[in-house]
Amino acid sequence: MPAAHPRTKIAIVDDDPAVRSRIAEAFGDQYEVFQGSDLPDAYRLLEAEHLDVLLLDTRLPSAGMAECRKLIESLGKTDIDTLLFVLCENLRKADVMPLLDAGAYEFFGKPIDPDGLRVLLDRAVEQLRIQRENRILREEIRRKNEEGDLVGSTEAMHHVFETIRRIAPSDTTVVIRGESGTGKELVARAIHINSRRRSGPFISVNCAAIPEGLMEAELFGYEKGAFTGAASTKEGRVELAHRGSLFLDEIGTLPPSLQSKLLRVLEEHTVTRLGGKKQIKVDFRLISATNENLEEAVRKGHFREDLYYRIHVVPIFVPPLRERVDDIPLLIDYFLRVYCAANGLATMKIGHDALPVLKRYPWPGNVRELENVVQRLVLMTEHDEIGLTDLPPDILAATGPSARSTAAIPAGGLRLDEQVNAYERSLVEAALEQTGGVKAQAARLLGVDANRMKYLCRKHGFNRRH
Repeated sequence: MPAAHPRTKIAIVDDDPAVRSRIAEAFGDQYEVFQGSDLPDAYRLLEAEHLDVLLLDTRLPSAGMAECRKLIESLGKTDIDTLLFVLCENLRKADVMPLLDAGAYEFFGKPIDPDGLRVLLDRAVEQLRIQRENRILREEIRRKNEEGDLVGSTEAMHHVFETIRRIAPSDTTVVIRGESGTGKELVARAIHINSRRRSGPFISVNCAAIPEGLMEAELFGYEKGAFTGAASTKEGRVELAHRGSLFLDEIGTLPPSLQSKLLRVLEEHTVTRLGGKKQIKVDFRLISATNENLEEAVRKGHFREDLYYRIHVVPIFVPPLRERVDDIPLLIDYFLRVYCAANGLATMKIGHDALPVLKRYPWPGNVRELENVVQRLVLMTEHDEIGLTDLPPDILAATGPSARSTAAIPAGGLRLDEQVNAYERSLVEAALEQTGGVKAQAARLLGVDANRMKYLCRKHGFNRRH
């Protein structure tokens, strides 16, 4: 059976045993109740039991309002997030206002009415849950900003983390290699954030998403009047990256003419805008990424050899998700916490029947696909444990009894990248032929967006034929 959620912990600290017994009896079925009789007990319980709520009498032996206020103030200086109720007899709100100002959550009069206290406790516990979920979200966002949101405990990911740690302080060029959706931009951001350029800009350019006719202007900028529509001067992405990092994703799709110009910028540390004559000094670190076989592109003359050696000083390979299956539970847990907190929901978990299915699924879209699936599950699942029947039909179909590999590997072996590339090319060609060369329709057949289709056509040389 799945593990039960831990019960909410409350403590009553009062020198009257009858009061403590009444609280324990009234709330013991709903909460885990602890008891104490003096201020040292209050400190001990706060430290040892990770309380959610502390009910504290303001008239303990040798501990009056001043001592209670001191405890409340000390609590505010720690990481303990216990909500503190002060219990008071014959006192008005004005009398306990110093304690509320010090950080107490609420006050409640004595003798205690259990029904009235239950309403306040339920409200407080719900607020505490939201508070903690929001704190988790803030911590995850902070970690995402500082570490690049990279999650993994497998040996392959440890190698990635170690490489980032070693190369980040330098200014050497880096090329990040891996399939789409593996997190190449996250690696690039992690390198930037841990470098001496962290206070400078991180400029990201997806070379496959920008039309070829606009790429030069986007990268290198232009002067007013350089071409029709250039109504004002515009800085290019290279200039914007000055004193920071420039990330060129899918660098393998750059046309040869822009490869040449980029190489010149890297060698001379200057850039000239379109329509301009002035050489502008630029100081940036180049980080690039690709899911292509650059060596094959160089061999075929599609990618400049001198630029290849310029950008390929330190390569980092980000493994696909199917090659780090043991990271899947960790990633699922991470995305569940982030998206539950973002939507104000109690943290959900994956059931024991669903996790093996998610680990068997090949994840062709890698971590990006897994994140999207978890986000959908958080929004669509009505209970706090995600079971087998909650999983998307396509995942169930791909991992069911009928989903078996029919691939045959020759005795002499094969080159996986070449086989995958050839199969991808055949699918693109078939889609274009089926749609008469209309890329928008071919993209729909392949289930990709327009930018991805343009990239595939450039990659496999179909721009000239269709």
